[in-house]
Amino acid sequence: MARRKREPETALIEGVTHDGRGIAQTDGKKVFVAGALSGETVQFIRRKSRRNFDEAELLEVLDASPERITARCEAFGRCGGCSLQHVTPETQRAIKAQTLRDNLERIGRVEPRTWLEPMTGPLWNYRRRARLAVKNVHAKGRALVGFRERHAPFIADMNRCEVLAKPVDGLIAPLGELVSSLSIRARLPQIEVAVADNAVALVFRVLDPPNDADREKLREFAVQHSLRIYLQPGGLDSIEIFHPPGETTPLHYVLQEFDVRIEFEPVDFVQINGEVNERMVHFAVEQLQVGKDDRVLDLFCGIGNFSLPLARRASAVLGVEGDATLVARAARNAQVNSISTAEFRVADLSKVDGTEAWIKSGWDRMLLDPARSGAAEVVTRMHLFAPGRIVYVSCHPGTLARDAETLVHEQGYELEAAGIIDMFPHTAHVESIAIFTKS
Repeated sequence: MARRKREPETALIEGVTHDGRGIAQTDGKKVFVAGALSGETVQFIRRKSRRNFDEAELLEVLDASPERITARCEAFGRCGGCSLQHVTPETQRAIKAQTLRDNLERIGRVEPRTWLEPMTGPLWNYRRRARLAVKNVHAKGRALVGFRERHAPFIADMNRCEVLAKPVDGLIAPLGELVSSLSIRARLPQIEVAVADNAVALVFRVLDPPNDADREKLREFAVQHSLRIYLQPGGLDSIEIFHPPGETTPLHYVLQEFDVRIEFEPVDFVQINGEVNERMVHFAVEQLQVGKDDRVLDLFCGIGNFSLPLARRASAVLGVEGDATLVARAARNAQVNSISTAEFRVADLSKVDGTEAWIKSGWDRMLLDPARSGAAEVVTRMHLFAPGRIVYVSCHPGTLARDAETLVHEQGYELEAAGIIDMFPHTAHVESIAIFTKS
């Protein structure tokens, strides 16, 4: 078959995916049009051809949906960071809730007894962790800082980011100017962002060491914008504080309800949306119904985001995580908060086989917060853990649905409730939470 020439086309959008792509049917093939809404007539151009569908860029909306709104960000449509700014927050949540419903029904063959209302928080300036790409673009005569474009591997030319936490939201253009002025501008590929309760940190990945003039410019930038700046010449273990010199106070955020302070390093995983995280932790602890005599297992525990609040309620908490650095950080956080009822262990939870002694130690409650790959090895052995209640926090509805099928149809649990967590407004990311009880 001859390759389709890339020319503008017009079509009616018949549906929409969870990530804000409209679905059209042309010549018997599906076309996903980023940014198009159901019922709209649009002009588009195909950008990528797949076996069963094509991906396209929206050129013009000829007949708009009443649900369409004006995006707040001037880079929306070009920047790949957000995909849903063109619809209301309520519509965004409805799309994500339907995605969760569809996955649980189609993959898991389950339906919760109760659908939870979406857990919500701030819509803008919520993102406290990010990785900004950096590229010295000779054709523009300057460096670009930001996120990748939606339809190309280039960095979007943008001046600010509406979802980044303050003050980093307004530092995109100034960071571009700073990098453009450095001798190592072609050897600086990324900047990590971490906004804590006590400081704003930027980690510059430097493939070559900055010279004295570069260091002075970095120092001036840090002072001007009240930032901590770190340099990373190699792997993660090479990160060192640059400014303020000798600064040793850890970054931290506080979970006030539980009187817990979580310390972290600038490249550690922390939940992106601080306010929503507080609500999520509250809800998870509440739904686990932890009593003072209960023993709780927190799997994929990270730096203790759930473990330490749970330890304020339970007789004992064991946090398990595959990353030894995060486990050490969690143990340190227990010490910082004078919590003696929480312990932490390093274990690869994708390879558990049921012989581990800690699995059979007797657990009344379980918290699961896995990566996108889910918790397949754990849930297939849930009979060995045998907790009465499970709260599962998920960042991928497909793997949650897969694991729900195992828990309900093989392990004898009931899906008591499920719903979305609006952790990433304006993006296609679907965060959700589910509560399982022993039947």
